[in-house]
Amino acid sequence: MPPPPASQLPSLTGLRWIAALLVFGLHVHTVEYLHRDSGAGLVLRWVFGAGATGVSFFFVLSGFVLAWSAREHDRPLRFWYRRFARVYPLHAVTALLALLLGWLLLPRSLPSPGALAANALLVHPWNTAILYSQSVNPVSWSLACEALFYALFPVLFRLVRRAGPRGAWCAAGAGLVATVALPLLVHDHLMRYFPLLRLPEFILGVALACLVRAGRWPGPGMVPALVVLAAGYALASWVPGPFRYAACTVPGFALVIAAAATADLSGVRSAWRHPVMVRLGELSFAFYMIHILVMRTGEALFGSHPRLGSAAGLAAAGAAFAVALALSSALYSGVECPARRLLLRSATGPVVVPRPRLPAQNVSPDRTGVL
Repeated sequence: MPPPPASQLPSLTGLRWIAALLVFGLHVHTVEYLHRDSGAGLVLRWVFGAGATGVSFFFVLSGFVLAWSAREHDRPLRFWYRRFARVYPLHAVTALLALLLGWLLLPRSLPSPGALAANALLVHPWNTAILYSQSVNPVSWSLACEALFYALFPVLFRLVRRAGPRGAWCAAGAGLVATVALPLLVHDHLMRYFPLLRLPEFILGVALACLVRAGRWPGPGMVPALVVLAAGYALASWVPGPFRYAACTVPGFALVIAAAATADLSGVRSAWRHPVMVRLGELSFAFYMIHILVMRTGEALFGSHPRLGSAAGLAAAGAAFAVALALSSALYSGVECPARRLLLRSATGPVVVPRPRLPAQNVSPDRTGVL
C-alpha cells in the first residue's frame, strides 16, 4: 500500500459538522423544547428523529481518517499518546463542568464514585447500567467507544494493510454485515452504547480508507451516495430500536465519506469544503461535548420538557444552539488546541498546532478525526 497521500481532505471536516448537528437536533427533539404535535415539532421529529446515527458517522469517519493519515513505522505508544492529547483534555474539562453544574443545580444527579471513576477511565459504557453509560457528561459514552478503537487500531490497520485490497474488501464487507446484522441479536440499549458492538463501524472506515489509498475504490460519486444515505436515514426513523443507530445509514455514510475523499483528491469543489463548513467542522467535537450540558442547564433553570409552541420552542432551541456554539468556540481555542499543543510538545519537542482561524482551503488529515 502506498504512503498516505499528501492531499488533504477538508470535505470530511465539513461533514463532521453535519453529523454533530444531527445529534444536536435529536436532543432538541428528546428534551422536547417543542410540543411534539406542533407544526415545528412534527418537522423536528421528521428531520432529526434519526439523529443518533450522527454518532455512527463519527465512528466510520474516525476509522477512515486514522487509516488515511497513518504513519509508516509509527509506534503504538506514540499513536495512543497523540490520540490522548487529541481527545482527553476536552473530555476532562467538560466532565468537570458537568460535575460543577450537577453540584450547583442538580445535586441528586451526581454520579456514584464508581461511575465517576469509570467515566474518568473511559470505560463507563462497558457497564450496561444507564447510571454508568450515561454518567457525568452523557455524550462521553462515544469517547469510551473511541478509546477501544484507538487501542485496537495499530493491529487492525496492520492486518488490513498487509492483506492488500482483497483483504480490505473483506474487512469492509465484514464491518458492514456485522453492523446491519448485530441488531438482530442484541437489545436496544446494548446496541447503542456497548463499545464492542460499535467496533464494526470503525473497521468499515479503516478498510474504506485502505481501498481509497490503494486506488481500488470504484464507488459512486457524491450524488448517488447522498441518495443512498437519504433513503437509509428516512428508514431509520421507522425501524425497531436497535436498527436505528447504524444499520440503516452505515452504507450511505461509507459511500459519502469515500465520495467526499475522492472528490477532494480530484479537486472537485463541494459545499462541504467551504471555509465556513470547515471551521464549523473544527468546532464539532467541542460542540458535541458541550451541547447537552447547555440543554441540561436550561432544564434545571427553566424546567424540563417544556413542550412549547412552534415560535417559543424554536427560540429556546436557537438560544441553546447559540450558547453551545459560542462555548464550543471558546473550548476549541482555549482548551482543545492549547492542551494538545502542550501535551505534544512535552512529549516530542516543539510542534506546530494551527491556531483557531477560518481556514482558506485545506485541513490536515488528523484534524478530520472526530473523537
